[in-house]
Amino acid sequence: MITPQEALQRTIEHREIFYDEMLDLMRQIMRGELSPLMTAAILTGLRVKKETVGEITAAAQVMREMATRIEVADKANLVDIVGTGGDGAHTFNISTTSMFVTAAAGAKVAKHGNRGVSSKSGAADVLESLGVNIQLTPAQVGECLAATGIGFMFAPTHHTAMKNVAPVRREMGVRTIFNILGPLTNPAGAPNTLLGVFHPDLVGILVRVMERLGAQHVLVVYGKDGMDEISLGAATMVGELKDGVVRECEIHPEDFGLQMVSNRSLRVGSADESKEMLYSVLANTEGAAREIVLLNAGTALYVANRAESIADGIALAREAVASGAARAKLDEFVRFTQGLSA
Repeated sequence: MITPQEALQRTIEHREIFYDEMLDLMRQIMRGELSPLMTAAILTGLRVKKETVGEITAAAQVMREMATRIEVADKANLVDIVGTGGDGAHTFNISTTSMFVTAAAGAKVAKHGNRGVSSKSGAADVLESLGVNIQLTPAQVGECLAATGIGFMFAPTHHTAMKNVAPVRREMGVRTIFNILGPLTNPAGAPNTLLGVFHPDLVGILVRVMERLGAQHVLVVYGKDGMDEISLGAATMVGELKDGVVRECEIHPEDFGLQMVSNRSLRVGSADESKEMLYSVLANTEGAAREIVLLNAGTALYVANRAESIADGIALAREAVASGAARAKLDEFVRFTQGLSA
């Protein structure tokens, strides 16, 4: 066991807090047992020192322990499409749009999300603007996932212990370890994840964290133009975990017959603008918005083991959009959630 004071001293000396120690420390933080001052000091120390694979793994494990979970019988093709946020790109909701395409092409998507922090429109914001009822109980989310192939897990509902650190995080106003824990703590236990990150250093770190957490198929991605998505505007750094093996590489839009274009046209200023761009993509309107969704949804289908390769996944995604199946999936999801009362 380590005292909070000892943990703080470790971070000041740029020394690691070991896994078992971090488990205990994180439990104290999540239970609200430390003072706000000590919590803020430790979070700052970890950020300045730079969190290690072991520290992040332990912190994620504690958040998973304390989460209200969703029971899913068959997880074979279950995937989360999620980003850390914080990229400052202000693009429309690419991962949320990709969710409908991915589900329409035969995977099940358990999406874990929240309201916007760095973006103009978080997943929860745009889903509400589409008419989705996001205030579902965990049991209702499970019911929705089984019926429609999509479940949206609104983070505050599933991570109630976060209320103990929310005031500290809000007052600090800077990025902490909690900004990267959300995507690692899917309440449905999705074994497959397409995870976008805001910094290139996180690619190698988080793919190894996911390996330690027992994930099956994971792609951690960072667009070299700064996007926490697979980008059309630059090469994308990739860390892949598959069959117990981790590898790192770069991919380019041209690898899949897509044209490299600037992401400027993907920027939005509100949830309503993001909604309109989402509708445009699902209507199969040509342009960069559709292509980046096909790229990300196709990759999600590969991660979900519904496609043998990213290229095959893109072909499945293209068919799901062109046939109208992706738009139909959105309408089905909206109707189903509206039929449930929390």
